[in-house]
Amino acid sequence: MPRLVAIYRIRSDAASIEQRARSIAVEQSVEMPVEAIDDPAVLRDVVGRVDGIADLGGGVFEARIALSLATTGPEPGQLLNMLFGNSSIHEDVTLHDAELPDALAAGFGGPNRGIEGLRARCGAPGRAMTCSTLKPQGLPPEGLAVIARRLAEGGIDFIKDDHGLADQEYSPFARRVAAVMAALKGTGACYVPSITGSLDSLRRQACLARDEGVNFVLITPMIAGLANFHTLVRAFPAMGFMTHPAMAGAARIAPPLLLGKLFRMLGADATIFPNHGGRFGYSPATCLRIADAARRPFAGVKPAVPVPAGGMTPERVAEMLEFYGRDTMLLIGGGLLQARARLAEATAAFTRQVAG
Repeated sequence: MPRLVAIYRIRSDAASIEQRARSIAVEQSVEMPVEAIDDPAVLRDVVGRVDGIADLGGGVFEARIALSLATTGPEPGQLLNMLFGNSSIHEDVTLHDAELPDALAAGFGGPNRGIEGLRARCGAPGRAMTCSTLKPQGLPPEGLAVIARRLAEGGIDFIKDDHGLADQEYSPFARRVAAVMAALKGTGACYVPSITGSLDSLRRQACLARDEGVNFVLITPMIAGLANFHTLVRAFPAMGFMTHPAMAGAARIAPPLLLGKLFRMLGADATIFPNHGGRFGYSPATCLRIADAARRPFAGVKPAVPVPAGGMTPERVAEMLEFYGRDTMLLIGGGLLQARARLAEATAAFTRQVAG
């Protein structure tokens, strides 16, 4: 029976690691004493199998555990459950990676548009793309629309909502989308509103956005739910989806796997992640692995564009372009917004620098 391989990093001593790995294999498959199972097919095909253990040094081991593909559904939530559900409760275990059969990954469909689709949308065939954010929380739709217009006048490609913008009383979703889209009329900028709430709310907001002419939305999969995210991607095949990493750090899943591989597999056209040297603690190696997971060939699904962010400034543009290359979207929010009345000019300088 086909299997996938979950790769865990485990803090342990050498004397205990084999038993720890076997325990995780059982926990992530049948979740009961193997001795109590008398069905030969379950013992042969379903019980998790330890395929290898490597000592990484410093009391950390890597265990490769093969799990039955049939147990995943396949469905996004159940896939994550089988990869890391119960074992995530152990504070000394991290899901480092997963080797997924191509048929499984391809079955989820991947991005609707991918890098080339986003390039076509903003007319950027040979350069990195640019993005900024509508902030701060608390502004009414009209105030956000003014900011959007100034960013567009500076030549920005994508203007996304701050992920904290939802359907608050001070900035209702419907009014915000209408105001921003009106402000961007006649420009080349693409508005990316944040859709939030229950699956019913997410659907309503996606429909409303589509009816206003929006063709790219922002979603936070770890808050909305992976299954809800995937459902929306497949329900709106003409729409692009940008994913935000909020709550991703609570899962103890390695960022390259979660933000790069899994989000892309489920439909992220663009995946935001914290760049090294910003407000968060990702290393250059981790950031490069996220970008690689988003862009490299994978089960025939379209590549997603990596979006390094998190406290970036115009002064770092050249460095980021050299580090990530042109198949990237550079996101600068507060670093541009602090220009205030000169926002259009600061944005124009940013976009000129990216264009080279």
